[in-house]
Amino acid sequence: MDKFVIEGPTPLKGTIPISGSKNAALPLMAAALLGHTSSRLSLIPRLQDIDTFNRVIAETGTTIHFNGKENSLVIDPSGLSNTIAPYDLVRKMRASFYMLGALIGHAGEAKVSLPGGCAWGPRPVDLHLQGFEKMGVRIKLDQGYVFASIPGNSVEGGEFTLEPSSVGATINLVLGAVKRAKFFVIKNAAQEPDVVLLCRMLQKMGADIEGIGTDTLTIRKVEKLEGVEFSNAPDRIETGTYMIAAALHPESEVTLTGCKPEDLGDFPRTFSKLGVDFQIDGSTIFIRSAENIHPVSIKTKIYPGFPTDLQAQWATLMTQANGLSTVTDTVYFDRFSYVPELNRLGANLRVEKNNVTIHGKTKLIGAAVMSTDLRASVSLVMAGLVAEGTSEILRVYHLDRGYEKLEDKLNRVGASIKRVVQ
Repeated sequence: MDKFVIEGPTPLKGTIPISGSKNAALPLMAAALLGHTSSRLSLIPRLQDIDTFNRVIAETGTTIHFNGKENSLVIDPSGLSNTIAPYDLVRKMRASFYMLGALIGHAGEAKVSLPGGCAWGPRPVDLHLQGFEKMGVRIKLDQGYVFASIPGNSVEGGEFTLEPSSVGATINLVLGAVKRAKFFVIKNAAQEPDVVLLCRMLQKMGADIEGIGTDTLTIRKVEKLEGVEFSNAPDRIETGTYMIAAALHPESEVTLTGCKPEDLGDFPRTFSKLGVDFQIDGSTIFIRSAENIHPVSIKTKIYPGFPTDLQAQWATLMTQANGLSTVTDTVYFDRFSYVPELNRLGANLRVEKNNVTIHGKTKLIGAAVMSTDLRASVSLVMAGLVAEGTSEILRVYHLDRGYEKLEDKLNRVGASIKRVVQ
């Protein structure tokens, strides 16, 4: 497995372009399967997760072509003949479970493996299945697969309340309902930008969806959806990650381009409490760090609250803040595999249940560390940027799942990161 060798500490100075969102791209790819004709998606990042989902989609007989130079993807579902999403592909990425809704919507039936993905925390699909059953879809579990079918061409639908609110379940139910449910209401629906973008694409394809951007989505069946040209959104988690990275070293000055600040929710307001120079101008964000970073405690919440996908990076930043801070994750209670690894670098973090207490400021010293998920991996890379000496970040394949050209982008603004192929 590849590893990163990082020499630090290094301030970051320069411009970093933001890539397209992985989390938003995957639902758009699934939505393209519902079209009568091909769709072209732009601003699609070159990532392992995108490649994995491409292979899952291709398994159905769908023609799919990714243009890496243009970051565009053309999906033609006219040849879709296989409604099975197999275990050996779906197990690699939980978002592959979107195939359940997409195949129900396209063909009225599906056989989809129960998902895999990151090693932390149970993220059950019970909500997805309960919602489909409420919609009128027949669901059966057998030998690790979900078998879904509908009687006839459509179902009556109904109403389903998501408890708790779930991005994945909202997306799956929308995908399944737009061509099959005569009338379906999703209450306590997720309001994340990824959900809004998916609904906007489906609307452009001809779907009948009301309440986009609210916690209640009302869907009425349409007979046919057309393929469209549609642009993905900039990655809000990548944007937040680089904002945090820019704040870590007191001499850093970073400009982020191609951002969509309105998708960041409450994060900019929290970031402004750090005491760094921070400005937003359209799609550009400028950060100049400070000698003394203020300790800022955070608690993750569903959108527009502080994202769980940024809590590991925030904890790393707080090791360089002057004082005591806490990071509490109310979304996933055991997403803290990075804590012992940061402590190996000299940090002073203590975990109790879903809460991390960080004593700052601590001097970080380079060491070999290992991560078990995507966001933990990037938090350790960020720590390596401010640690003195050489750090080795093992198992960086996690990073290739979710950050496009991470080491290239950071090296261009002053980092010293070398990928070592093992």
